[in-house]
Amino acid sequence: MPMPRTRPERKKDTLLRLENDVDAWVATAGVDGEGPCMVPLSFLWDGETLLISTAAASPTARNLLADPRVRIGVGLTRDVVLIDGTAQTVRPGELSQETGDAFAAKTGFDPRTLSSPYLYFRVRPVWVRAWREEDELAGRDLMREGRWLD
Repeated sequence: MPMPRTRPERKKDTLLRLENDVDAWVATAGVDGEGPCMVPLSFLWDGETLLISTAAASPTARNLLADPRVRIGVGLTRDVVLIDGTAQTVRPGELSQETGDAFAAKTGFDPRTLSSPYLYFRVRPVWVRAWREEDELAGRDLMREGRWLD
């Protein structure tokens, strides 16, 4: 069993995961009597925010339009990064060509080319936690209130 990582090691590993992983579990709160919704979505990390996209008529989009709070899980259950954040709606026409191209290149999915309407959401992390096993539960917080911890 490897030794527990230090906070700087966890942050480095978390940033590498965000830069290199493609998919995440995205959980939103239900609205209008719908239950909570959790779906796998692809993402692009720009160094500060995660960009996700989903069909405009999907429960995830409806939920985020009504309540921008979101929880995102990246990685495996024994090497997880959990992100609580706030989503800002980005309509396809508001997305720069460069960002849209980067999203499509990383994810292999280009919502701009689809006939059905899609929305993008830019998620700003507020709280980030990362851990592998029980021995890393202590000190798992890497970010609080949108600020990386030392």
